[in-house]
Amino acid sequence: MNILLVGSGGREHALAWKIAASPKVRRLVAAPGNPGMARQAELRDVAATDVAGLVALAHEIAADLVVIGPESAVAAGLADALAADGVPCFGPTAQAGQLESSKAFTKAFADRYGLPTSAYETCETAAAAKAALDRFTPPYVVKADGLAAGKGVVIATERAEAEAAIDDAFGGRFGAAGARVVIEEFLEGEIGSLFALCDGRDSMLFGWAQDHKRAFDGEQGPNTGGMGTYSPAPVFTPQLVGQVRERLAEPAFAGIAADGAPYRGVLFVELMATREGPKLVEFNVRFGDPECQVLMLRLESDLVPYLEACAHGRLGEMPPPVWRDEHAVCVVLAAKGYPEAPAAGGEIRGADADFGPDVVVLHAGTRRNADGTLRAAGGRVLNVCARGATLREARDRAYAATAKIDFPDGFCRTDIGWRALG
Repeated sequence: MNILLVGSGGREHALAWKIAASPKVRRLVAAPGNPGMARQAELRDVAATDVAGLVALAHEIAADLVVIGPESAVAAGLADALAADGVPCFGPTAQAGQLESSKAFTKAFADRYGLPTSAYETCETAAAAKAALDRFTPPYVVKADGLAAGKGVVIATERAEAEAAIDDAFGGRFGAAGARVVIEEFLEGEIGSLFALCDGRDSMLFGWAQDHKRAFDGEQGPNTGGMGTYSPAPVFTPQLVGQVRERLAEPAFAGIAADGAPYRGVLFVELMATREGPKLVEFNVRFGDPECQVLMLRLESDLVPYLEACAHGRLGEMPPPVWRDEHAVCVVLAAKGYPEAPAAGGEIRGADADFGPDVVVLHAGTRRNADGTLRAAGGRVLNVCARGATLREARDRAYAATAKIDFPDGFCRTDIGWRALG
């Protein structure tokens, strides 16, 4: 079969790596892709938000399936346009995509369908948001309503910091995404990421992991799109997994269908495991980044039949996925200055080396110059991923490979997996 994969980040490289291994695939095209993905796919220079261009490309390559990677393509209505043209697609409609594209929508949705989440207020002006702080206790959680590449959340220990975050949002730091903000209660507990597939009717759990959001060791620094992750994570006990499915994932699928937008694709449930049970932090309407990377390393099953089943409404016919009895770790190499002002253009050497069968280096924000040199072209630049019989073995392999990559303008956290390993 012919598959069009949309996106260019580390998540999409992980998907390309896994999709290309499927015996069902005859041709894999990635748009726009990145230099690392060129090993698994043909690259076409069509942006993830160029809906008309992507629909045309799907027809050009006679795509049997389009796989949407990033949330920006969901919000742009790519799945809607493909459905109108009769092209099977793994990814939700723009209406269902509001579960990620609007924090205010999701909070109201959770209220409407009884999903446990934090107390909140949605504010249309800076003055209203600052007044809302009076009704919360620190730490304050300030979120830009729209898509901000994982950087629109500020957890402020002081009121002045919270008010500065409000001013930043309404002052245009996140563009239209900050036109309104959501002030939330801070949840105490341990954070986790759980994934579930849905074909519009039937659903299935599809793995879990634990991310590291802060830029620096010890959970210090600003929030990022994710600096590393590992799977499985001890926080996901069988009891917690069952609670997340029953209280969050299944009600979300039922609720969005009742709203007239049956969900097709993967739902990423970011949750806080509290003393009262799991509470929703937020939904994302795509695989996590960098959570997808460790899930693909651990997934023993062929991924493609599950993507197909979601697109064609046949997920109920599929067996549960089979996972390797191994641990996986992803270490993100980011450009210095990330997430505020990442340094661009730094040369990277050694990323294409053979680190052994249990290590995979995935590209996230890179470009290949005409002279063949690899350069940084984004905030999160490379994902160094490894498997091992234990979490410590997987982490040691990932950091050993990271140390062999020569990227003077880069940095990484050195404590991925600290919650499990100390």
